[in-house]
Amino acid sequence: MATPTSLPATFVAGNVLTAAEMNNLRGAFRILQVVSTTKTDTFSAALSPGGTASITGLTATITPTSTDSKVFIIVNIHSVRTNAAEGGLQITRGGTSIGAGTTAGNRTGVVSYVKADSTSNNSMMAITGMYLDSPATTSATTYGVDLYAVATDTYYVNRTDVDSDSSANPRQQSTITVMEVSA
Repeated sequence: MATPTSLPATFVAGNVLTAAEMNNLRGAFRILQVVSTTKTDTFSAALSPGGTASITGLTATITPTSTDSKVFIIVNIHSVRTNAAEGGLQITRGGTSIGAGTTAGNRTGVVSYVKADSTSNNSMMAITGMYLDSPATTSATTYGVDLYAVATDTYYVNRTDVDSDSSANPRQQSTITVMEVSA
């Protein structure tokens, strides 16, 4: 697989690439494999401020083909806490948070955080996060998603707080997709 370092440092108008350079360009920055998991059942966790809970059934394991490969992670969860639409997510590699903002004082770094202005117990929000990881391994690597709490409360995934049998309380799905990107 070609790497960008085997390509010319700059491209100048009018220059013609050699066949080898064209092949290198064709091989650079390709998606080599994709692994995705969709969670359709529900999840809940009672959390305190700053607490996290790993969302069961929402992991994806990928085995990079090269230590130079990157792994692009895309997460989309549907979450709510009791009577409020707010919460955050962290992306994990092997159970350790990655790609989060810098922690400062009591402010924990997260990948994404959403707060809606609604206090309805029928509210639901989509929380999306992305990160380009450099795992530097060819071993199987598991990525996951942790809920992040801003208040002492019960947090739900793929359902509203009330979750009564009504069209006003739809059920959602959440996904994690990981893609190996060639160096």
